[in-house]
Amino acid sequence: RLMPELPKFDDEDLKSYGDEEEELALSPPAALMSILATQELLLENILECIPVGEFAVIQPLSDEFCLVLGYLLTWKLTLAFFKAASSQLRVLYSQYLRRTKSLNKLLYHLFRLMPENPIFSGPTSEVPSKDTKTFFTEELRLDVK
Repeated sequence: RLMPELPKFDDEDLKSYGDEEEELALSPPAALMSILATQELLLENILECIPVGEFAVIQPLSDEFCLVLGYLLTWKLTLAFFKAASSQLRVLYSQYLRRTKSLNKLLYHLFRLMPENPIFSGPTSEVPSKDTKTFFTEELRLDVK
């Protein structure tokens, strides 16, 4: 609930960023970026032996699963923050992510975490049909119990 409110504070300071000649960047909330940097290192250690194109099998409720889930939820917060920001602020934030290579790291991690076969293993019949449910067509519940 708080993430969409945070860009308003940077909007007030936006006028002071237009005077320099170098390419400008503005960090999203420092606490969020600090957590993201730590999680990137941890995830890189988990996925270091898996090349892009192959996928990692992460066992549910393991330590690795919790780290991956935390990383993805941190990105969900970051994207909610971006969505609430004005277009001028998005440019500055995206420059920061480009400089820190956080977006590149996210893509590398996603392509190593994405399952080879994204078929949704919910309650379906044994007979394959044209309407096969995948992780991309079904809403996934991430409620913590």
